[in-house]
Amino acid sequence: MAASAPTPHGTGFPTEGRCGYYVEKKKRFCRMVVAAGKRFCGEHAGAAEEENARKRILCPLDPKHTVYEDQLAKHLKKCNSRERPKPDFFIQDINAGLKDETEIPEQLVPISFLSEEQMGNLIKKLRKASEGLNSTLKDQIMSHPALHDALNDPKNGDSATKHLKQQASILGNIEKLKLLGPRRCFVEFGAGKGKLSHWVDIALKDAEKVHFILVEKVTTRFKVDGKHRKKNSVFERLQIDIQHLCLNKIPLLSKEKLPVVGIGKHLCGVATDLALRCLVETYAASCEERNEEPLAKRVKNDKTEKEINTLAKEGNEKNIPEKWTPVAGIVIALCCHHRCDWRHYVGKEYFRALGLGAVEFHYFQRMSSWATCGMQKTSLEASNISTKRKDKQNDGSEEHDDGGYRITDDSTESLPGFLTVEEKKKIGHLCKLLIDQGRINYLQQKGFNPALQYYTDPLVSLENVLLTALPNHSSSPETTA
Repeated sequence: MAASAPTPHGTGFPTEGRCGYYVEKKKRFCRMVVAAGKRFCGEHAGAAEEENARKRILCPLDPKHTVYEDQLAKHLKKCNSRERPKPDFFIQDINAGLKDETEIPEQLVPISFLSEEQMGNLIKKLRKASEGLNSTLKDQIMSHPALHDALNDPKNGDSATKHLKQQASILGNIEKLKLLGPRRCFVEFGAGKGKLSHWVDIALKDAEKVHFILVEKVTTRFKVDGKHRKKNSVFERLQIDIQHLCLNKIPLLSKEKLPVVGIGKHLCGVATDLALRCLVETYAASCEERNEEPLAKRVKNDKTEKEINTLAKEGNEKNIPEKWTPVAGIVIALCCHHRCDWRHYVGKEYFRALGLGAVEFHYFQRMSSWATCGMQKTSLEASNISTKRKDKQNDGSEEHDDGGYRITDDSTESLPGFLTVEEKKKIGHLCKLLIDQGRINYLQQKGFNPALQYYTDPLVSLENVLLTALPNHSSSPETTA
């Protein structure tokens, strides 16, 4: 508790009905409401003479708050920081991948500590490993009529417009892959406010049996999924780390057995790998082992000619793939490769086949940040970006600053003097491409037809690559990787 004795220090007096404790660190009185007849709030009552007989101690579950020592046992039963029972779909590290301690050295020096020779060798390995890869992806910038009015709203600021353009393009790509249709479950990883699912729901109108599962590990403010009241749509939000999520233990999926479409907008680094493993290993593989046939497939097989004609007239039948699998498709906008992790990375086999391992992966993922923050900023520009970010955080905007070059912890250590800014950007893009190619290889090995494409203009977002995948027997996306 960072505070001084309860003295006014010449600052006047506390507001009526508020705590009379002067907080030295904040140079003001505590603003907590006090109980009738009391001078101090519960947090600061220990400083008052009338409360001296009772001692307050730090809560052992969360030292950010205190509790009366004689009420500790009672408090621990209701403290918000207490450990709560885990849901059935929580299975520790189920999507984490195998942990091999021998592969990862205890400590790797920062990039700025590498000699010019060491850096040169890393870049040679990167270029050799990237030979034959198409470093220029196909533009697949699309839109969708569901967002037409929102995109043309004159009240939109630059940030809102950029996010809407990305959501519209992702939605357009989902439709192009014939994944935007009835009788399926959309699982949005890293859902945040749930806006991507919101627009999918709007686009589907009154399509039958559409479910949404929004996965986010932190508490989120200004959520939009609670606003939906359509009788044909069901929204369920799960506060859980993807690393521990077992989809086939979710009652909604185990009961309905609808095919899953995995979606995400700017799914950061390691979360992408966890989501891929969650979908194609944990969920799809377990369903195949049990020989479960998704409900949507049975519905399609049992349809009468009249039902099929009705769906065709409504334009929904075109969005039903020829054959169903537990995972009908994946559409994820990639982000933050510098936050990947070797243990969780799904492309290990691909890296090993190229003669690369944990050490090279570590430096490549750090160097990947050069693609988006390799441009050095003046101190004034950096200050302006920092200020804008604080403003965004205060107004509840989404996490990613899509408008300009990011200034991250990596940028200060990633500037070897013998490389120009343009060279660093090219190397950063190569690192991203190689990491993504490992994901492509992984999905191919798991029976999917994956592709990488640009889904938005770099002026809208520097993180503008979309990963898509369909099961091999489905209508294939145009491969670009």
